[in-house]
Amino acid sequence: MAGYKGYGGGFGGGQQMQQLMKQAQKMQEQMAKAQEELEEAELEGTSGGGKVKVVVNGKKTVRSIRLAPEIVDPEDVELLEDLIVAALSDAYAKADALYEEKVGAFGGAGLL
Repeated sequence: MAGYKGYGGGFGGGQQMQQLMKQAQKMQEQMAKAQEELEEAELEGTSGGGKVKVVVNGKKTVRSIRLAPEIVDPEDVELLEDLIVAALSDAYAKADALYEEKVGAFGGAGLL
Protein backbone atom coordinates (compact mmCIF):
# COMPACT_ATOMS: atom_id res chain seq x y z
CA MET A 1 0.00 0.00 0.00
CA ALA A 2 2.44 2.55 -1.18
CA GLY A 3 -0.16 5.30 -1.60
CA TYR A 4 -1.66 5.05 1.93
CA LYS A 5 -1.02 8.18 3.97
CA GLY A 6 -3.40 7.66 6.89
CA TYR A 7 -4.70 10.73 8.67
CA GLY A 8 -1.48 12.69 8.60
CA GLY A 9 -0.43 12.53 12.23
CA GLY A 10 -2.61 10.08 14.07
CA PHE A 11 -4.74 12.25 16.35
CA GLY A 12 -5.29 15.18 14.01
CA GLY A 13 -1.74 16.44 13.87
CA GLY A 14 0.58 17.82 16.52
CA GLN A 15 -0.67 21.38 16.20
CA GLN A 16 -4.28 20.42 16.95
CA MET A 17 -3.17 18.38 19.95
CA GLN A 18 -1.18 21.34 21.30
CA GLN A 19 -4.25 23.56 20.83
CA LEU A 20 -6.41 21.10 22.78
CA MET A 21 -3.83 20.90 25.56
CA LYS A 22 -3.71 24.71 25.82
CA GLN A 23 -7.51 24.88 25.98
CA ALA A 24 -7.61 22.20 28.68
CA GLN A 25 -4.95 24.03 30.72
CA LYS A 26 -6.83 27.33 30.41
CA MET A 27 -10.07 25.68 31.50
CA GLN A 28 -8.29 24.11 34.47
CA GLU A 29 -6.93 27.53 35.51
CA GLN A 30 -10.40 29.08 35.19
CA MET A 31 -11.91 26.32 37.36
CA ALA A 32 -9.22 26.82 40.01
CA LYS A 33 -9.94 30.56 40.02
CA ALA A 34 -13.70 29.91 40.32
CA GLN A 35 -13.11 27.57 43.27
CA GLU A 36 -10.95 30.18 44.97
CA GLU A 37 -13.61 32.85 44.44
CA LEU A 38 -16.26 30.54 45.94
CA GLU A 39 -14.04 29.89 48.95
CA GLU A 40 -13.43 33.61 49.54
CA ALA A 41 -16.98 34.86 48.89
CA GLU A 42 -19.11 36.01 51.82
CA LEU A 43 -22.86 35.70 51.37
CA GLU A 44 -25.30 36.87 54.00
CA GLY A 45 -28.67 35.30 54.63
CA THR A 46 -31.19 36.97 56.91
CA SER A 47 -34.52 36.32 58.58
CA GLY A 48 -36.71 37.91 61.22
CA GLY A 49 -36.44 41.29 59.56
CA GLY A 50 -32.65 41.18 59.68
CA LYS A 51 -32.48 40.15 63.33
CA VAL A 52 -30.87 36.84 62.41
CA LYS A 53 -27.89 36.96 60.03
CA VAL A 54 -25.87 34.04 58.73
CA VAL A 55 -22.71 34.44 56.64
CA VAL A 56 -21.54 31.55 54.44
CA ASN A 57 -18.94 31.26 51.72
CA GLY A 58 -19.69 30.11 48.17
CA LYS A 59 -19.06 26.51 49.21
CA LYS A 60 -21.74 26.75 51.93
CA THR A 61 -19.35 26.79 54.87
CA VAL A 62 -20.92 28.80 57.70
CA ARG A 63 -18.61 31.64 58.70
CA SER A 64 -20.76 33.37 61.30
CA ILE A 65 -24.20 33.67 62.87
CA ARG A 66 -25.34 36.96 64.42
CA LEU A 67 -28.43 37.32 66.56
CA ALA A 68 -30.00 40.59 67.67
CA PRO A 69 -30.38 40.43 71.47
CA GLU A 70 -34.14 41.10 71.32
CA ILE A 71 -34.71 37.98 69.19
CA VAL A 72 -33.34 35.70 71.92
CA ASP A 73 -36.31 34.68 74.04
CA PRO A 74 -35.64 31.77 76.44
CA GLU A 75 -39.39 31.12 76.46
CA ASP A 76 -39.50 30.65 72.65
CA VAL A 77 -36.35 28.82 71.58
CA GLU A 78 -38.28 27.15 68.76
CA LEU A 79 -38.86 30.50 67.03
CA LEU A 80 -35.13 31.28 67.19
CA GLU A 81 -34.30 27.86 65.74
CA ASP A 82 -36.74 28.44 62.87
CA LEU A 83 -35.25 31.88 62.18
CA ILE A 84 -31.73 30.43 62.06
CA VAL A 85 -32.84 27.74 59.61
CA ALA A 86 -34.55 30.39 57.45
CA ALA A 87 -31.42 32.57 57.44
CA LEU A 88 -29.29 29.55 56.51
CA SER A 89 -31.66 28.69 53.66
CA ASP A 90 -31.43 32.27 52.40
CA ALA A 91 -27.62 32.23 52.52
CA TYR A 92 -27.46 28.81 50.84
CA ALA A 93 -29.72 30.02 48.02
CA LYS A 94 -27.29 32.89 47.43
CA ALA A 95 -24.36 30.45 47.52
CA ASP A 96 -26.12 28.25 44.94
CA ALA A 97 -26.63 31.25 42.65
CA LEU A 98 -22.97 32.26 42.97
CA TYR A 99 -21.87 28.67 42.34
CA GLU A 100 -23.96 28.52 39.18
CA GLU A 101 -22.52 31.84 38.02
CA LYS A 102 -18.91 30.83 38.65
CA VAL A 103 -18.95 27.12 37.86
CA GLY A 104 -22.05 26.49 35.73
CA ALA A 105 -20.13 26.95 32.49
CA PHE A 106 -17.85 24.05 33.49
CA GLY A 107 -20.70 21.69 34.25
CA GLY A 108 -20.09 22.03 37.99
CA ALA A 109 -18.78 18.49 38.39
CA GLY A 110 -17.83 17.81 41.98
CA LEU A 111 -16.67 21.21 43.17
CA LEU A 112 -18.78 21.43 46.31
